[in-house]
Amino acid sequence: MTTWEIAATVLLALLVAGGLFAGWLLVKRPLEVFAWGARRSLRRAGLKKIVVRAPAGSQTAFVGGSGPVLVLLHGAGDQAGTWFHVAPSLARRYTLVIPDLAGHGDSAPSVGPIPFSDVLGGLEAVISDQAAGGRVTLVGNSLGAWMAMVFAARHPERVERVVAVNGGPLVGSGGGPNLLPKTREEARETMARLRDAGSPAIPDRVLDDVVRRSATSPIARLAAAAAGMAPFLLGEDQLRAFEVPVRLVWGVSDGLMPLDYARRMAAVLPDVALIPVERCGHVPQQEAAERFLSALEKALGDAPALPQSPATGPHPKGHPI
Repeated sequence: MTTWEIAATVLLALLVAGGLFAGWLLVKRPLEVFAWGARRSLRRAGLKKIVVRAPAGSQTAFVGGSGPVLVLLHGAGDQAGTWFHVAPSLARRYTLVIPDLAGHGDSAPSVGPIPFSDVLGGLEAVISDQAAGGRVTLVGNSLGAWMAMVFAARHPERVERVVAVNGGPLVGSGGGPNLLPKTREEARETMARLRDAGSPAIPDRVLDDVVRRSATSPIARLAAAAAGMAPFLLGEDQLRAFEVPVRLVWGVSDGLMPLDYARRMAAVLPDVALIPVERCGHVPQQEAAERFLSALEKALGDAPALPQSPATGPHPKGHPI
């Protein structure tokens, strides 16, 4: 064989091997493939990945767009890419800051328990880096909603508004789905309770990947630090004194944080509106992106636009990757 024939044979073998590996990933690691694709979509929307120093270690975030600063916070076990459906539209009107919360995505700590102080500390570091001296609007899903409200309670002067999406800082009612399933059937039951009954079924290979990741997932690592959770819960009396406007955008089919949970918060918060999103569950930005975006725009629509200046606007700092 000539040198060119050998090279062509080797290249073909590599392409075949690469295709086989990609197929294996799609079957055996679909959650990793999804996360990779979602994060690439954030980059295609014009967002840049940065790294910010925090007490728990380096925190990553995706930053881009123009206008008032809008911080999007994912839920437990998720990562920044969860917002990829809505980021392109929002980036046309807002400067987006989308962190990987501590212990998730590429943010430290990478192993071991994830203390709630690390999650809040990482968020504080990212906001200080990206909006030093300015005010931000926080949109959080699940754990992200909880941390958004805790941040706003501790730093009301830094927050224009909180949009809590199927999450909050009140103690829940218990009896929710098993978030650390050990079998495919347990995973199927969990996903059924987190989603609307009319949504497409989750494929078995995805359920198997949920089970595979369960024991070492960020959810398990947060659970390992649950003994330190109490300082990050807010009771009804604390919510009555809440200084920041709150909008509750809620997937009404959620079996983890049901609509009654949102109503409990709405009953005591001084400046609040509840915006239900029909036919979706716990993660509406994924399950019903268009309807969620419409509800989010309603939640943000009466918020005053924050003027940006070199002194008070967002700072494209951190360390680009």
